[in-house]
Amino acid sequence: MRLLIVGTLGGQLTIASKIAMDKGAAVTHADGNDQALAVLRSGRGADLLFVDVNLDIRDLVTRLDAERIHVPIVACGVTNDARAAVRAIHSGAKEYIPLPPDPDLIAAVLAAVANDSRDMIYRDDAMAAVVKLAQQIAGSDASVLITGESGTGKEVLARYLHTRSQRSKKPFISVNCAAMPENLLESELFGHEKVAFTGALARRIGKFEEANGGTLLLDEITEMDVRLQAKLLRAIQERVIDRVGGGKPVPVDIRIVATSNRNLTDAVREGKFREDLLFRLNVVNLKIPPLRDRPADIGELATYFIKKYSEANGLPVRPLSAEARRSLSINRWPGNVRELENTLHRAVLLSTGAEIGIDGILAPDGGRLDAARSTGAAALAADTAEQVTRNLVGRTVAEVERDLILETLKHCLGNRTHAANILGISIRTLRNKLNEYSADGSPIPPPHGGEALRGAA
Repeated sequence: MRLLIVGTLGGQLTIASKIAMDKGAAVTHADGNDQALAVLRSGRGADLLFVDVNLDIRDLVTRLDAERIHVPIVACGVTNDARAAVRAIHSGAKEYIPLPPDPDLIAAVLAAVANDSRDMIYRDDAMAAVVKLAQQIAGSDASVLITGESGTGKEVLARYLHTRSQRSKKPFISVNCAAMPENLLESELFGHEKVAFTGALARRIGKFEEANGGTLLLDEITEMDVRLQAKLLRAIQERVIDRVGGGKPVPVDIRIVATSNRNLTDAVREGKFREDLLFRLNVVNLKIPPLRDRPADIGELATYFIKKYSEANGLPVRPLSAEARRSLSINRWPGNVRELENTLHRAVLLSTGAEIGIDGILAPDGGRLDAARSTGAAALAADTAEQVTRNLVGRTVAEVERDLILETLKHCLGNRTHAANILGISIRTLRNKLNEYSADGSPIPPPHGGEALRGAA
């Protein structure tokens, strides 16, 4: 855990710093927003910011967004000023904590951000075999390719590898290759020099350098443009990178872990992925089976998620009824562990009895899970298609396409990767379409469900 403390607050943040270090955090200090940005650009990085509530948090959030630096902010103040707390949250802070700091509260915040509960939860023999192989190769520096359907837990397994490697004390840095266009992804990975391109306000250290000594996770690697794959291959082979606009190579020492929910052999055959890069990445392949093929894990994961979300929401931990447990075990779980987690989160919030019954186990559309299952996948698909294509006469193909994409995204609770898989298009194509619709004023479902947003894809 890398903690950056911004401001002074009469020495109270220094006390918070000592508590954090006692909990194992590596702490850096910055006097204000400018120095904080300089630290983050420098490659030292941070997993969390504690920021003096008296500083301009909105300005800091805006400047971080402009440079695509994503790090959660916790505002800190020496009084229990409700207005200051609300102002900080509205400005973009994730949380507000009063000072002097409470050691238990600091520990809870650090644990929440570090997500120390990312241990592998499994019982099924199919998953046990994958974890056993991961344990065998964790201590090596070999590149690892983790494959599996969306939602199976590929990033969780990557973090598991890192925490059990000789690099565990160094950074674990994750980059979603599907989340940004080629030119921005290149800068994100390799960094850039000042004025290397429009908007490059200062030198920015990329994720390769930020992960130096540790592990770099390249999430959804198959979404990377082929031209950029060539530069990535050189970085892996020669252990040097070139910043955008830079004049000399920069040495790096990292372990590469890549994930994909696609068949990479097919991607190579189609010319979308370099075969030589696949050979470099695929020294060891950890293939995570879908949840439907590891049924013994469903009950184990359900128990874990119920406890997790009950404690997070201050609710009693209710057991699953026999009927509810049976319903979970026979469901096909197309969204895998992520879908199971969302289902149990809803169940914890909505259940009121002594146990979580079948009525609390709801499908994404709000219907009962067993009802959705009994309807059948084909019938559900037909219903969705009928809803989207109703009243086609007099409408353009573009309008029908827009409704199909938005309805599918809504059905997937805003999960872009899941929706793209259902639609049979790349995540990049989906994001481009959503940007078009957003520019036209169409409401876009947010990434994690909730009310549709306008003006953001």
